Amino acid sequence: MMKEQLYTIPLNDAINADDECPFCFVERNVEQDLLDFTLGSGSSYMESDIREATDKAGFCRYHFKKMFDYGNTLGNAWILKTHYIRMNQEMKEQFKSFTPGKSSLMNKFRKNAESANPIGMWVEEKEKSCYICKRYEDTYARYLDTFFVMYKKDEAFREKIKNSKGFCLHHFGDLCEAAENKLNDREKADFYPMVFALMEDNMQRMAEDVAWLVEKFDYRNKDADWKNSRDAIQRGMQKLKGGYPADGPYQMNK
Repeated sequence: MMKEQLYTIPLNDAINADDECPFCFVERNVEQDLLDFTLGSGSSYMESDIREATDKAGFCRYHFKKMFDYGNTLGNAWILKTHYIRMNQEMKEQFKSFTPGKSSLMNKFRKNAESANPIGMWVEEKEKSCYICKRYEDTYARYLDTFFVMYKKDEAFREKIKNSKGFCLHHFGDLCEAAENKLNDREKADFYPMVFALMEDNMQRMAEDVAWLVEKFDYRNKDADWKNSRDAIQRGMQKLKGGYPADGPYQMNK
């Protein structure tokens, strides 16, 4: 019950925020909490078990940029210092065990021939691995679980969803995939028509907001009401792909 309560409160906050997508709202908060944990004033990066985890997982390009923007130079330096020790050790081991693939005449004539180069595969594996991404994915999975617990048990929550602005397309896809395992056949028969109608209505609303923004640039409409189009660009981008394009960098609270 404690764990369910832990995720229920921020999910309710996200729904009440009347955002274009409650899961974008949750995602931003969780990611900011993870940046605070990784680099913030609590100095988690100085704990040996945390550094062992960050050394092993590393960070993706997206989160390295977020960490740079966060602004803790010493924290980033410590994380990079020990991560480089591990990476250099791994790289040397990869080089020692490397054997070039045999060239063949057939491969030379094949366009885009795939080569199972172990160095390329090692680098690809490293690029996919990220401490913050993994921590976020685990937390996000719990929020999806909590969403369906609340959807099934809480009539007020269901009504809030029905009257919301829906979801971004990215998180909507995740929601539909999760529904397959979280809902029974009777519940699916209610859920899918409701969320499909919700998405159709709100994607159309978004399309109209963007279309009106275009019309506002016509000199004949310079005195017309902006309606809901002033921030249509960032909301329109969010609705399709998730996130908050207009957000500035999240920075360390000094």
